Amino acid sequence: MASIRQVQITFDCAEPERVARFWSEVLGYTAPPPEGFASWTEFDRTAPPGHQGAAYASCADPSGVGPRLFFQRVPEGKVVKNRVHLDVRAGTGLVGEERLAALEAECVRLIQLGAVRGQLLRADGVNESCQVMQDVEGNEFCLD
Repeated sequence: MASIRQVQITFDCAEPERVARFWSEVLGYTAPPPEGFASWTEFDRTAPPGHQGAAYASCADPSGVGPRLFFQRVPEGKVVKNRVHLDVRAGTGLVGEERLAALEAECVRLIQLGAVRGQLLRADGVNESCQVMQDVEGNEFCLD
């Protein structure tokens, strides 16, 4: 049996292109349109009536190492806390005040992109500090 070597992370959202742009900036990803199309708008025109209007977008790691992120429009809004979230590794290998400074610097950058700051979870002797955040549609993620 073959092993699965790649994963795609899918986000349900109201504005796929907006959320894809946000995560592209956060992660340094690119947002290429589907193969054979010059843009997501061109791809969107091929959707059946009633399904057009930027229903999908994606972004990918230009190095091909990280997972592709896929964004699909859904009619319902976010209701409760995410059961799965992304950890953005902004403080890897850092501890104490140095880690807090790295998390704060990245937090400030992401707020400028439209993120919202949540609770700062301070080191507790078992886990290092992390900063809870929300993306442009309220999906939780952590600066770790």
